[in-house]
Amino acid sequence: MNDKVENLKGKLIVSCQALPHEPLHSSFIMGRMALAAKEGGAAGIRANTKEDIAEIQAQVDLPVIGIVKRDYEDSKVYITPTMKEIEELMEVKPEIIALDATSDLRPGGKTLDGFYREIRAAYPEQLLMADCSTVEEALHADELGFDFIGTTLVGYTEQSRGLKIEADDFAIIREIVAKVRHRVIAEGNINTPEKARRVIELGAFSVVVGSIITRPQLITKSFAEALRQNG
Repeated sequence: MNDKVENLKGKLIVSCQALPHEPLHSSFIMGRMALAAKEGGAAGIRANTKEDIAEIQAQVDLPVIGIVKRDYEDSKVYITPTMKEIEELMEVKPEIIALDATSDLRPGGKTLDGFYREIRAAYPEQLLMADCSTVEEALHADELGFDFIGTTLVGYTEQSRGLKIEADDFAIIREIVAKVRHRVIAEGNINTPEKARRVIELGAFSVVVGSIITRPQLITKSFAEALRQNG
């Protein structure tokens, strides 16, 4: 594992993403967002699409967790779902590639196990992060050999409905950290500095924070709603 990735230990990764329907959707803007994140002290960036990643790499010399979000009609999986997305990401070679590592079948009915073996066969040196939604999925991803285990999808899948990553002082993260061999990256609804610090204290290798830093429309909405409640 290279020094840039090792430098993520105990530090902040900022997710710089804007989907096509969002106002900041632009590789140029995401590059500047990454630069702002670096100036604020971020040690790494998580980004979506090879175009955004290429622009971010031109702006900052930070390790990147790369993904491609794409919907397929025959699958719920949308985070780096097929080899097509892997190949796109390898054009820009992010330090880490993250993919959905839930129990849901991938497009074409492919299992995670089969997809993982396919990636490893093609790119044996590429670092991989498992975006999981339950403790069971995290343990399975760890057994498969993912380099990093992420809590990205807790509460966002059918099998994790009702789960909250921050519940009971991050019980899910504590259980995963205690049971897996590989490094855990905490991600998902970690929306205050205090929560970010706490997951590192609990043993997470690093922490990803996204919307509360990089999606101004959502940040604005929380303020506007609070004022409406007062009205």
